[in-house]
This record gives sequence, C-alpha cells and structure tokens, in this order.
Amino acid sequence: MPYFTGKGDRGYSIIDKKKFSKNNIYFEVLGELDEFNSFLGFLKNLIKDRKIRKELLLIQNDIFIIQANISWFIYPKFKKPKIKKERIEEIENKIKEIERIKKPPNHFVIPGSNLESGALDYLRAKARSLERKIVSFSKKKKLDKNLLKYLNRLSSYFFALARLKSKNDRKPWY
Repeated sequence: MPYFTGKGDRGYSIIDKKKFSKNNIYFEVLGELDEFNSFLGFLKNLIKDRKIRKELLLIQNDIFIIQANISWFIYPKFKKPKIKKERIEEIENKIKEIERIKKPPNHFVIPGSNLESGALDYLRAKARSLERKIVSFSKKKKLDKNLLKYLNRLSSYFFALARLKSKNDRKPWY
C-alpha cells in the first residue's frame, strides 16, 4: 500500500464507504492519541532506565487499545480490546513504589529540572489534556469506565516518574 495516492482528499476520509470530515471528533481524539503515543516513543529512547523503557512500551500498547476503542465507533467490524482492571492496578502499584522512594511534593513544582523529568512532565500535561478530550468524547459516546480510569492514573504515573527522575525540583516563587 503506498504512503499516498496523489489524489488529495479535500479534507475527508472514506472509511467503509462512509465519508468523514477530517475535523470530526473521532479524528481529533485519534490524532491526540497518536501524538501522545509518538511522544512516548521519543521518550522511550531518551530514558536511560531499562525498566521504565519497558513500561513505556506497555503504555504505548495500551494507547493502541484506547485508539481501537475510539475507532470502533467508525468501524465496528471488530471486537473492542479492553483496558483490564489489573492494568490499572499495575500503574497504581508503580506510583506507590515511586512514592516509597521519593515522597510526593506538597507544593507546585516547576517542570523540567532535567531532560528526563522535563519530557515526563510534558507527557503528564499531555495525558491530562488527552483525558479531558476523551471525557468530552465519552459524553457523546459510551466508553468503558476502565479506559477513563486508566487515563487518569497515567497522568499521575508520569508526574510521579518525573519527580523520581528530577534532580532538584523547584517550587515557584510567587
């Protein structure tokens, strides 16, 4: 299959003989998920810790599960994969493990004390944005509750990881 057809699409995509505008909410959400997953791939190559890189790969797969759930509304010819409760518990346990190593701050933190923590802080903010977009989507289309819970935990996980990787978190001086 070629990378492009050379015909142009005039702002529309055809899926299963249905025409969808590229600014359709489905494509907006799928695009946000794709952007998030792409940055995860970048970060996976930036992080030195092998254990964290392995976890980032698992999260990338989870994002594909979420994308499949959104895509299902456009193309419902496949069984939707699920984010299992156990996966959410794994993320929660990882957050607790980080809390045992480095206590959570009791103040706001200026993001990015170093390259790794800065990239993780960006992902935390992006995860929150993604969660808001998908919560908005879920008001129109019913989504599995574990999917929303997972996204919520993901931003907490990235915050905890950023604190773990930071060398010297600073609080704002206002």
